Amino acid sequence: MDVVSDAVSAIRIGRPSSNRVRVGGSWCTRLAPYDGAGFHVVLEGSCWLLPDGGPPVSLGAGDVVLLPHGTGHVIADAPADAATVSQAAPFERWLAGTTGPQLPQAACGNVEMLCGKYRLDRSRIHPLMAELPKVVHLPNRVGAHVELRAAVDLLGHELGNQRPGACIAVPSLLDLLLVYMIRSWAAQGSGTWPTVLGDPVAAAALRALHSDLAAPWTNDRLAAEAGVSRATLARRFTTLVGRPPMAYLTWWRLTFAATLLRDTPYPLATIARRVGYGTPYALSHAFSREFGTTPGQYRASTAGQSASM
Repeated sequence: MDVVSDAVSAIRIGRPSSNRVRVGGSWCTRLAPYDGAGFHVVLEGSCWLLPDGGPPVSLGAGDVVLLPHGTGHVIADAPADAATVSQAAPFERWLAGTTGPQLPQAACGNVEMLCGKYRLDRSRIHPLMAELPKVVHLPNRVGAHVELRAAVDLLGHELGNQRPGACIAVPSLLDLLLVYMIRSWAAQGSGTWPTVLGDPVAAAALRALHSDLAAPWTNDRLAAEAGVSRATLARRFTTLVGRPPMAYLTWWRLTFAATLLRDTPYPLATIARRVGYGTPYALSHAFSREFGTTPGQYRASTAGQSASM
């Protein structure tokens, strides 16, 4: 695994959902705040995103927007005043009139979009995900975000055609879309974690830790993996990541253990080995100290989350 894969896997639960919609004329719909992340992709035409507490965002054909913290928002054909926004149709009701097995033919003024949601467990969020802004707008520019554009095209095709295997293809493409949206944000280089991932020392150390969480890591061994001295590693890693390498390792081991408790039936002994603890007792003690609950209590409290929609 790597940092982005682990950060996404740790908080993603259930299956993502999406719809392909087409609407024309004057329209306005509201999506309430959501315990997850939402996204919109404009396939044709243009519209406006009006996030709660934020400035309006103009969206054109090919634009992608991610709302990673589930911010409530309105999407509309034009910038809307407060009175119009207050009367916006709830998204679920609005959606019923814009989707169906047969989409209407394109016409002047029509807007066609992909709209979707991811369910997320924010109780163990990685700082990379926490740092994402309320609205990640990825405009369609020639030559930019090539992988993201390809994923959008594939997803749009699957949602627009009822073909065999779509029940597997669509969730997989939605997972891919989320990764590409985060990659595209990181490539813009604005923020702490894009800097971390672009730093050769910190990035090398993180790759090593995330690729083999159970290894008997020490500062000396990790410094050797990064190709620097122990002092250089400690200084660079702590400055960029916000905690020393071994403190980050302990935190991530326990966070990943929580993910395995939530998502798998593995016994505690198996989870302990996978995250680098010698015995179930050692893991249980560390887990309780970090999260204020035992592994068994945590598993019981999250039972069924991953299977639920």
